[in-house]
Amino acid sequence: MKKFIKEFKMFALKGNMVDMAVGIVIGTSFSGIVTSLTDNLINPLLNVVTGGTRYSWHDVSGFISNFLTALINFFIMAFVLFCIVKALNKIKSFGVKKENTSNVKKCPYCYSEINIKATRCPHCTSILEEEKAA
Repeated sequence: MKKFIKEFKMFALKGNMVDMAVGIVIGTSFSGIVTSLTDNLINPLLNVVTGGTRYSWHDVSGFISNFLTALINFFIMAFVLFCIVKALNKIKSFGVKKENTSNVKKCPYCYSEINIKATRCPHCTSILEEEKAA
């Protein structure tokens, strides 16, 4: 059972799969913005310009509020997805030890930072012993 859970975790947390899922959800949310833009702003504007329909201020404010609602829904969805991806990244990196990739180390005598390849400390001139591999 542990192997099954481990395999499922590797499958579910693959970067490509998460990216695709986020893209699909964001695309769907963005399609709501485009639909609202055309239905609530562009089409009424074209109707007024072409003389098809006359709108009252109440209608116009309703169109604008519908568009703003779709926009706010999109930003809420994007924020929720951001939080989910951030949590998934934290889960993926849990238990992974980071290697020391810096090119400096501390002198064991004066505790100043020196190059990792140095054999003598430039500050206190102590001879540094090479670390033995375990």
